[in-house]
Amino acid sequence: MSNNTTHIMKPNMGTADRVIRLIIAAVVLGLYFAGKITGTLGVILVILAAVFTLTAFVSFCPLYLPFGIRTRKP
Repeated sequence: MSNNTTHIMKPNMGTADRVIRLIIAAVVLGLYFAGKITGTLGVILVILAAVFTLTAFVSFCPLYLPFGIRTRKP
């Protein structure tokens, strides 16, 4: 077993990024449960809201890695 730490998810999201994601997720979920967005689009947006919530809580966005984006201060 290797002791390589490159596989550990290092936080790459700052506080503002996390808060914005949580606000977007809350708005999408609110619209979905209010019946304003429905059907396939509604399901896709709810899944996206779940991903936004998860990434906000773990402070890590895997899509930032290939682009070298870090909104978290070192």
